[in-house]
Amino acid sequence: MGAPVFRANLEKVSEIEDMFRRIEQQEGRLDGLVNNAARFTRFDPMDITEADWDFIHSVNLKAVFFCCQQGARLMRKSGGGRIINISSLGGIRPWAEHAHYCASKAGVIMLTRALAKAFAPEITVNSVAPGVIPFGATDERVDQMIHDTPAKRAGTADEIADAVVYFLKATNFVTGQLIAVDGGLSQR
Repeated sequence: MGAPVFRANLEKVSEIEDMFRRIEQQEGRLDGLVNNAARFTRFDPMDITEADWDFIHSVNLKAVFFCCQQGARLMRKSGGGRIINISSLGGIRPWAEHAHYCASKAGVIMLTRALAKAFAPEITVNSVAPGVIPFGATDERVDQMIHDTPAKRAGTADEIADAVVYFLKATNFVTGQLIAVDGGLSQR
């Protein structure tokens, strides 16, 4: 049994608002929200343009905020819910050629903490920070990160999903938290 699919251009707040209206009309309520959409590019920081910055931040941070806002409004109507924001190892550890991405994902972590306070006690807000989770061929840089991972392997999508499910089922006493699912790489 699958879940219904709702789509929106996450660069546009009006489309995010419309998507949540459609969710309410079709489903009547929202119990859990996982903000998983993200963009990832690689540039020397000296070469990042305003357009490059906005390309990353419009989805990785701005859209996460407005989805949290709209989701929380809907959740409050039915007594509460759970929000999980997917951040990144890049929000914990700096990567020189991904400064704009790292800033966006660090922003997701702090946004999670701030909204956990703002939406409590009815709604919990937590974050999962994946480590190296390849979805195809790897390059030398990724292979080095895998080698540097204390678990000595890359992670899997199922391992990220397990952390998300934990937060979806957890008591409301668990809020504002970050789980790094990274094989220990963030501790190096």
